[in-house]
Amino acid sequence: MYSAMFQVEEEIGTLRQVLSAKERHAAELKRKLGLSPLTELKQNFTKSWQDVQTSNAYLSASSTLEDISRSEAYKKTQETLSQAGQKTTAAISNVSSVITRKLGDMRALPFSNSFSNYSIRHSISMPAMRNSATFKSFEDKVGNLKYKVVGPGGDRSPADSPADSTPTQENPPF
Repeated sequence: MYSAMFQVEEEIGTLRQVLSAKERHAAELKRKLGLSPLTELKQNFTKSWQDVQTSNAYLSASSTLEDISRSEAYKKTQETLSQAGQKTTAAISNVSSVITRKLGDMRALPFSNSFSNYSIRHSISMPAMRNSATFKSFEDKVGNLKYKVVGPGGDRSPADSPADSTPTQENPPF
Protein backbone atom coordinates (compact mmCIF):
# COMPACT_ATOMS: atom_id res chain seq x y z
CA MET A 1 0.00 0.00 0.00
CA TYR A 2 2.87 2.36 0.79
CA SER A 3 4.38 1.78 -2.64
CA ALA A 4 1.03 2.51 -4.33
CA MET A 5 0.78 5.87 -2.53
CA PHE A 6 4.38 6.63 -3.41
CA GLN A 7 3.66 5.78 -7.05
CA VAL A 8 0.58 8.08 -7.10
CA GLU A 9 2.62 10.92 -5.58
CA GLU A 10 5.31 10.37 -8.19
CA GLU A 11 2.72 10.48 -11.01
CA ILE A 12 1.26 13.71 -9.59
CA GLY A 13 4.74 15.28 -9.60
CA THR A 14 5.33 14.15 -13.18
CA LEU A 15 1.96 15.51 -14.31
CA ARG A 16 2.74 18.86 -12.65
CA GLN A 17 6.03 19.06 -14.53
CA VAL A 18 4.33 18.19 -17.83
CA LEU A 19 1.58 20.75 -17.21
CA SER A 20 4.14 23.43 -16.34
CA ALA A 21 6.09 22.69 -19.53
CA LYS A 22 2.90 22.91 -21.61
CA GLU A 23 1.92 26.22 -19.97
CA ARG A 24 5.38 27.65 -20.78
CA HIS A 25 5.05 26.41 -24.36
CA ALA A 26 1.57 27.97 -24.68
CA ALA A 27 2.86 31.29 -23.27
CA GLU A 28 5.74 31.24 -25.77
CA LEU A 29 3.34 30.59 -28.68
CA LYS A 30 1.06 33.44 -27.53
CA ARG A 31 4.05 35.75 -27.31
CA LYS A 32 5.13 34.82 -30.84
CA LEU A 33 1.59 35.42 -32.12
CA GLY A 34 1.49 38.84 -30.42
CA LEU A 35 -1.23 37.92 -27.96
CA SER A 36 -1.02 39.72 -24.64
CA PRO A 37 -3.20 39.20 -21.58
CA LEU A 38 -4.97 42.47 -22.45
CA THR A 39 -5.66 41.28 -26.00
CA GLU A 40 -7.04 38.01 -24.66
CA LEU A 41 -9.24 39.91 -22.21
CA LYS A 42 -10.60 42.11 -25.01
CA GLN A 43 -11.31 39.04 -27.13
CA ASN A 44 -13.08 37.35 -24.21
CA PHE A 45 -15.25 40.41 -23.63
CA THR A 46 -16.08 40.68 -27.32
CA LYS A 47 -17.00 37.01 -27.51
CA SER A 48 -19.07 37.22 -24.33
CA TRP A 49 -20.93 40.31 -25.60
CA GLN A 50 -21.69 38.55 -28.88
CA ASP A 51 -23.00 35.57 -26.92
CA VAL A 52 -25.23 37.87 -24.84
CA GLN A 53 -26.57 39.65 -27.92
CA THR A 54 -27.56 36.40 -29.57
CA SER A 55 -29.12 34.89 -26.44
CA ASN A 56 -32.88 34.38 -26.30
CA ALA A 57 -33.21 36.47 -23.13
CA TYR A 58 -31.47 39.46 -24.72
CA LEU A 59 -33.46 39.23 -27.92
CA SER A 60 -36.72 38.97 -25.98
CA ALA A 61 -35.86 41.90 -23.71
CA SER A 62 -34.75 43.99 -26.68
CA SER A 63 -38.01 43.30 -28.47
CA THR A 64 -40.02 44.19 -25.36
CA LEU A 65 -38.12 47.46 -24.94
CA GLU A 66 -38.78 48.37 -28.56
CA ASP A 67 -42.50 47.72 -28.02
CA ILE A 68 -42.48 49.87 -24.88
CA SER A 69 -40.67 52.75 -26.62
CA ARG A 70 -43.36 52.75 -29.32
CA SER A 71 -46.22 52.78 -26.79
CA GLU A 72 -48.38 55.83 -26.18
CA ALA A 73 -47.72 55.74 -22.41
CA TYR A 74 -43.96 55.87 -22.99
CA LYS A 75 -44.32 58.80 -25.38
CA LYS A 76 -46.51 60.71 -22.92
CA THR A 77 -44.11 60.02 -20.05
CA GLN A 78 -41.17 61.11 -22.16
CA GLU A 79 -42.95 64.32 -23.14
CA THR A 80 -43.96 65.06 -19.53
CA LEU A 81 -40.44 64.50 -18.24
CA SER A 82 -39.04 66.67 -21.01
CA GLN A 83 -41.43 69.50 -20.08
CA ALA A 84 -40.61 69.09 -16.40
CA GLY A 85 -36.91 69.33 -17.23
CA GLN A 86 -37.46 72.49 -19.26
CA LYS A 87 -39.53 74.08 -16.49
CA THR A 88 -36.94 73.13 -13.88
CA THR A 89 -34.20 74.65 -16.02
CA ALA A 90 -36.23 77.85 -16.41
CA ALA A 91 -36.89 78.01 -12.65
CA ILE A 92 -33.22 77.54 -11.81
CA SER A 93 -32.32 80.18 -14.36
CA ASN A 94 -34.82 82.60 -12.77
CA VAL A 95 -33.44 81.95 -9.30
CA SER A 96 -29.94 82.50 -10.62
CA SER A 97 -31.00 85.79 -12.21
CA VAL A 98 -32.63 86.99 -8.99
CA ILE A 99 -29.55 86.10 -6.94
CA THR A 100 -27.29 87.82 -9.47
CA ARG A 101 -29.51 90.92 -9.43
CA LYS A 102 -29.60 91.00 -5.61
CA LEU A 103 -25.82 90.70 -5.45
CA GLY A 104 -25.56 93.51 -7.99
CA ASP A 105 -27.88 95.63 -5.85
CA MET A 106 -25.72 94.96 -2.81
CA ARG A 107 -22.60 95.97 -4.75
CA ALA A 108 -24.26 99.28 -5.60
CA LEU A 109 -24.58 100.11 -1.91
CA PRO A 110 -21.75 102.08 -0.26
CA PHE A 111 -21.00 98.97 1.76
CA SER A 112 -18.93 97.39 -1.00
CA ASN A 113 -16.51 100.31 -1.23
CA SER A 114 -16.15 100.63 2.51
CA PHE A 115 -13.73 97.74 2.94
CA SER A 116 -10.81 99.80 1.77
CA ASN A 117 -11.58 102.85 3.94
CA TYR A 118 -13.39 101.54 7.02
CA SER A 119 -13.66 98.48 9.15
CA ILE A 120 -16.51 96.05 8.53
CA ARG A 121 -18.09 97.15 11.81
CA HIS A 122 -18.23 100.69 10.55
CA SER A 123 -19.67 99.72 7.18
CA ILE A 124 -22.43 97.57 8.71
CA SER A 125 -23.46 100.38 11.02
CA MET A 126 -23.66 102.84 8.13
CA PRO A 127 -27.22 104.16 7.63
CA ALA A 128 -27.37 103.24 3.95
CA MET A 129 -26.72 99.60 4.77
CA ARG A 130 -28.96 99.52 7.83
CA ASN A 131 -31.84 101.03 5.86
CA SER A 132 -31.64 98.49 3.02
CA ALA A 133 -34.44 95.94 2.66
CA THR A 134 -31.97 93.06 2.82
CA PHE A 135 -30.48 94.25 6.10
CA LYS A 136 -33.91 94.91 7.65
CA SER A 137 -35.10 91.44 6.66
CA PHE A 138 -31.96 89.89 8.14
CA GLU A 139 -32.30 92.01 11.28
CA ASP A 140 -35.95 90.92 11.72
CA LYS A 141 -35.02 87.25 11.34
CA VAL A 142 -32.18 87.53 13.86
CA GLY A 143 -34.49 89.36 16.28
CA ASN A 144 -37.18 86.70 15.91
CA LEU A 145 -34.62 83.96 16.44
CA LYS A 146 -33.24 85.70 19.51
CA TYR A 147 -36.76 86.07 20.94
CA LYS A 148 -37.47 82.36 20.37
CA VAL A 149 -34.19 81.28 21.97
CA VAL A 150 -33.75 83.77 24.80
CA GLY A 151 -37.28 84.95 25.44
CA PRO A 152 -38.77 88.42 25.91
CA GLY A 153 -36.25 89.46 28.60
CA GLY A 154 -33.30 89.09 26.25
CA ASP A 155 -29.90 88.14 27.54
CA ARG A 156 -29.28 91.22 29.68
CA SER A 157 -27.53 90.83 32.94
CA PRO A 158 -28.29 93.14 35.85
CA ALA A 159 -25.04 95.01 35.14
CA ASP A 160 -26.36 96.10 31.73
CA SER A 161 -27.94 99.49 31.67
CA PRO A 162 -30.21 101.04 29.04
CA ALA A 163 -27.40 103.46 28.21
CA ASP A 164 -25.18 100.54 27.18
CA SER A 165 -27.75 99.29 24.68
CA THR A 166 -27.56 102.34 22.43
CA PRO A 167 -25.73 101.35 19.24
CA THR A 168 -22.57 103.27 18.53
CA GLN A 169 -19.73 102.99 16.06
CA GLU A 170 -17.80 100.76 18.50
CA ASN A 171 -20.90 98.96 19.83
CA PRO A 172 -23.19 98.03 16.91
CA PRO A 173 -26.69 96.68 17.67
CA PHE A 174 -25.75 93.04 17.04
